[in-house]
Amino acid sequence: MSQSDIDIAIVGCGIVGAILALGLLKSNQAQPRTKLTIRVYEQTAVPREYGAGIGFTTATRKCMALMDERIADCVGVVATLNGEPENPDYSMRFVDGFRTFPVPQDEGYEDVSIHGKVYKLYVGPRGFEGCHRAQFLEKIMKLMPEGIVQFKKRVEGFEYLDSGRVRLDFADGEQTECDLVIACDGIRSRMRELLFTSAYNAQYTHQLAFRGLVPMDAAIQKLSRYRALRQHMQCGPNAHIMHFPVAKQQLMNVVAFVQDPNEWSSTSMTAPAQKSEVVGAFREWGPFVRALIDLLPENLDKWAVFDTYECPIPRYAERRVALAGDAAHAASPHHGAGAGMGVEDALALVVALTRARADVDRGVAVGKTLEAALKAYSKVRYERSQWVVRSSRQLGWTFEWMNPDVGAEMDRAFADIRDRSHQVWHFKVEGMVAEVEREYHRVL
Repeated sequence: MSQSDIDIAIVGCGIVGAILALGLLKSNQAQPRTKLTIRVYEQTAVPREYGAGIGFTTATRKCMALMDERIADCVGVVATLNGEPENPDYSMRFVDGFRTFPVPQDEGYEDVSIHGKVYKLYVGPRGFEGCHRAQFLEKIMKLMPEGIVQFKKRVEGFEYLDSGRVRLDFADGEQTECDLVIACDGIRSRMRELLFTSAYNAQYTHQLAFRGLVPMDAAIQKLSRYRALRQHMQCGPNAHIMHFPVAKQQLMNVVAFVQDPNEWSSTSMTAPAQKSEVVGAFREWGPFVRALIDLLPENLDKWAVFDTYECPIPRYAERRVALAGDAAHAASPHHGAGAGMGVEDALALVVALTRARADVDRGVAVGKTLEAALKAYSKVRYERSQWVVRSSRQLGWTFEWMNPDVGAEMDRAFADIRDRSHQVWHFKVEGMVAEVEREYHRVL
């Protein structure tokens, strides 16, 4: 590292941390006099992503491309299209899964097709592409230069030094110094706790998500090819269930959400579960939902849904330490926008730090530019990302007929789903970039 380099530590090598690192590294290709030296510290032994499905909107992919076009290309490589592979279906579907009953059949045969209104929400070509988290991270990590990521490095503390730099203390007893820290260490962020105390830790939403994978051949045989290959969200009282194709249409991912009156006492956010738990929760629902659940394997995983809805942090940066992604604004999964918000964060940070580096080249003090960059990032990203945390929780209530303004009226529920979804999807990326640059110059 030369004397003029800016040394940046990224805590966490999940999707957001990896993308941020690649975006910052790509900015060095413009051959500025001041380089950004990037180190990523990951507490696990290998890169890991928890959960299964992840979705990226057109706006999210644009953010990726502005940082490094190769990142956006990774989505297309691992994404699974909705509908027939040769004729993709660019609509999401929402159904009353509780009151859709079959047409009477002779000889006791139960028709499991959907008889009732299906609400279609058009997302546009490649408007919302889904893939598997681990597969996407694997592709991203292949872009990472060797030596950037250090594994088995859990941060236990940090300290501001008299020089203005930051010292990170690791669980293995080692320490490192840097000019700037960006924490992308997820929903259970240690850095968030160090900055703002444990009062801002993510809280249990009293909702469980049961997840299971079904061979697509079996799903088609039981549900029909049309239903099995297309995403459907089944809404109903105090629960909802969705399914969509994954693994290039070889598997169907099923996720059932149910309310849980109990507290979550485990130190892990997942636990083993049985199919019978899901059967019991949806026993009174329509025949399609019961047939869908019947396809599930006997042994499942259940995930406790956590978010920061009740304990939002007041800002995303303090001096030379910033939080991004779930570390800053952990949301429930109902918008499918948590990772997307983190990617938007990453672009905002790349833009702000690129401006800061340009000012360092002009002779402005490093500390002044870095703190201005983090203030600009926090100011610009706060309102939108916190809205997503709130809206995602509220959208889950709409799915489960718990929203007092909507109730069990599916026409009104769909209007709420549409309006909230459009606010997430139809995001002007270039406007955010311009706003970050304006705010940076304002606070500098």
